[in-house]
Amino acid sequence: MTTRSDTLQGRVAIVTGAASPIGMGRSITTALVRAGARVAMLDINEEWLDQTANDMREIGGDECVLPIIADVTDPASVQNAVGRTINEMGGLHILVNNAGINPRTAGFGGSASGSRNDFWGIVPDAWLRVIAVNLSGPFLMANAVAGHMIEQGYGRIIGVTTSMDTMWRKGGAPYGPSKAGHEALVAIMAQDLEGTGVTANVLTPGGATATNMVIPPEGATAEALIQPEVMQAPVVWIASDAASEWTGRRIIAYHWDESLPLEERLEKCGAPAAWPQLGLQAVHPEWFGRG
Repeated sequence: MTTRSDTLQGRVAIVTGAASPIGMGRSITTALVRAGARVAMLDINEEWLDQTANDMREIGGDECVLPIIADVTDPASVQNAVGRTINEMGGLHILVNNAGINPRTAGFGGSASGSRNDFWGIVPDAWLRVIAVNLSGPFLMANAVAGHMIEQGYGRIIGVTTSMDTMWRKGGAPYGPSKAGHEALVAIMAQDLEGTGVTANVLTPGGATATNMVIPPEGATAEALIQPEVMQAPVVWIASDAASEWTGRRIIAYHWDESLPLEERLEKCGAPAAWPQLGLQAVHPEWFGRG
């Protein structure tokens, strides 16, 4: 996705984890800016944030981004970032919960996401930090923006999760469980938001992606992995007015095929979020939902 459009003209977005030079957040931010949105870029790395914000201004002009140093695990920091976005950019319509870490990128050593990491060998602080960023962070962000979006009768909440096999892969904790929890949260939000004009959906690249989260297999280069740009076309569509009926769903970006009509494209790349197709699993399903 390289051309400018006005698909999201007038919309304001927040993207968390937006600053990494090789991250999905940067790619998503690029797509939103090219589609006409203005983006509040949240990250904890000030150097990366300044660099990426300047790159975005080359694409969309001086006012297209608002870089904010923010920690998605800190409720006060989240509230400040959301308040600044609304006050300084004049609104808020889209939230992309992209920020994510694994023990290695959190500074606890170990291997890249998806590599062997037996649960009994996980340092408890590593578990707590990954869960805080990958699961509690999306909750805090969505919790902070929901009231504003409901009041205006419009909003898009987009959660970046991972492939299902990564969620339960042997040795894949705490990253896999944190992303499974995030996806379940999105499915709950979609139901809670029904009828408000605010949607909640999942976007996942479809496999190991060339970011600082993943080390390529031995003998391979980053080009062998999925490239972050696969997220660009589908994130713009999910964020757009055209997706007003699309909620509680997931899109695998790798399968997004622009050559297909929209209905066929969504059939190819889409599915329910958090696997409700498995059906109710309660022992006494007749009591499901009762207080």
